Amino acid sequence: MERLKGLTTIIMAGGKGERLYPLTRDKAKPVITFGGIYRIVDFTLSNCLNSGIRRIYVLTQYGSFSLDQHLRLAWDIMRPDLGEYIYSMPPQQIMVNRWYRGTADSIFQNLSLLQAERPRQVLILSGDHVYKMKYMEMLDFHLSRDADLTVAAVMVPRKEASSFGILHVDGTSKIVNFLEKPADPPGIPGNPDFSLASMGVYLFKAETLVEEVIRDAKKKESKHDFGANIIPQMVGKKKVYAYNFHNPATGKPQYWRDIGLLDAYFQAHRDLLGPEPVFDLYDPDWPVRSRPSLYPPSKYLYSGKDIIVEDCLIASGCSIEGTVRESVLSPGVRIGPGARVDAAVLWDGVEIGAGAQVQRAIIEDGVKVPPNYTIGLDPEADARRFPVTAGGVVVVPNNVIFEE
Repeated sequence: MERLKGLTTIIMAGGKGERLYPLTRDKAKPVITFGGIYRIVDFTLSNCLNSGIRRIYVLTQYGSFSLDQHLRLAWDIMRPDLGEYIYSMPPQQIMVNRWYRGTADSIFQNLSLLQAERPRQVLILSGDHVYKMKYMEMLDFHLSRDADLTVAAVMVPRKEASSFGILHVDGTSKIVNFLEKPADPPGIPGNPDFSLASMGVYLFKAETLVEEVIRDAKKKESKHDFGANIIPQMVGKKKVYAYNFHNPATGKPQYWRDIGLLDAYFQAHRDLLGPEPVFDLYDPDWPVRSRPSLYPPSKYLYSGKDIIVEDCLIASGCSIEGTVRESVLSPGVRIGPGARVDAAVLWDGVEIGAGAQVQRAIIEDGVKVPPNYTIGLDPEADARRFPVTAGGVVVVPNNVIFEE
């Protein structure tokens, strides 16, 4: 497609992910396990692939090896001889001798990429969101308005909008103000019960992006962030629009989750379950790609005690001899005889010992829960042993030492 030839796509994947600790203790946030067999970044990359975008830069920083490794193992599918690529880009420290100071600074430090490619438009994405978007529809919206910047936004109930960066728009979708977590969020023209929350997805006219990040880099007081600095300094001076990410047929917002918090990460897994999941992984028209599995099929072993499996996602290589309900199991998980797992997210190779009970928990890869152990049933005991979220979800890191 002709419009793709003038598009450069950059995925931001360098943040520390401190609010997801301890899951991000030794790996980059975009490669956190999600949905059993995926990594978070797979959803953004799959959006690109399903949108026809096959020329992608991934800006890395913290825990970059884990992300580089995943890109090589799962996404080494491009054809460089056809002009396709996924390049992993850590801070080059050529223009300046420092790490990235913010999202805008990461673009500033990589202006050489834009100078080499000379694109007409630049699509900037986050590597840690879960959603399905046809980026070409956003590009069409952007081009039809000759916009300098288009910000993708999702509708949220106005009473809940104080937790987001909110776009105040007029009747033509032009942004008239950007408000960071406002106490009184503005409604949408014609739909005052909802506000527009920024998704952290930006489409810039290339020459405008270069001008703005250079201007921002000279400001010592700036946070060098798109939301905090670039958008506010452009509103009222440039043509800045909001692209409403909604279903045109129903008028309802499309699914989008920033899973930067442990409770949000846990809840996003709940969205995958049920007869009609909020976020459907089984859509044949929108495949999500990840690393190919070499595990054998999962198996269910009767050992004299009932085996019950209800409303779960179960990856390959699992062995189940107990009860599992409303849970997501990654490859190689083992559930021992008489064990019970309710509303849990179990990463690769987790073993739940015979008779153990696990409830409302996230358990990292390789953890072996001892027989008859309990997790998630005694809040006071859990708080002494493990990190526990504000929502009461127990997080079991893979460096834990269990005390009998």
